[in-house]
Amino acid sequence: MSRIGKRNVELPKGVTVQITADLITAKGPKGSLTLKRHDAIEVKQENNQLVFVRSDDGKPARAAHGLMRALTNNLVKGVSTGFERQLEINGVGYRAEVKGGNLVLSLGYSHPIEFKLPEGVAAKVDKNMLILSGMDKQALGAAAAKIRSFRAPEPYKGKGVKYIEEKIQRKAGKAAGKGK
Repeated sequence: MSRIGKRNVELPKGVTVQITADLITAKGPKGSLTLKRHDAIEVKQENNQLVFVRSDDGKPARAAHGLMRALTNNLVKGVSTGFERQLEINGVGYRAEVKGGNLVLSLGYSHPIEFKLPEGVAAKVDKNMLILSGMDKQALGAAAAKIRSFRAPEPYKGKGVKYIEEKIQRKAGKAAGKGK
């Protein structure tokens, strides 16, 4: 049995979950999110927990067991507390600012890059830190990855956009004046 699928999802206070034949809907203080339920996984609400039971031991059901539990946990956590992703902008003249629903990035190109933030994702800039927040983990991660792709960090000086927890493997560069 799946180690992750065996664990139940605890429902925090203020979060309600509605389970239908093909959808799981969670409502909480941050809003509402919906997830399509896999056919091979049965989701039951017992007391203040969600329990995941697979219909058989076939390969598709085993593969979806832990996945459904993880996606539902992200759903519940998203509507209760939300998610946050932090990006660090390093480089001389590199900066970001929020204008309405757009993020304007100056990353050393001849033009500023305007990135329209997806629905449900908010951005905040604090010096060289870009903080993205939202309740949909998948949309938040996709937005962060897209912003990082505009100027990925380079290994010589470490300039670019990187995740706050990311470690850049630095390279030495050219050795100056090595004689023969």
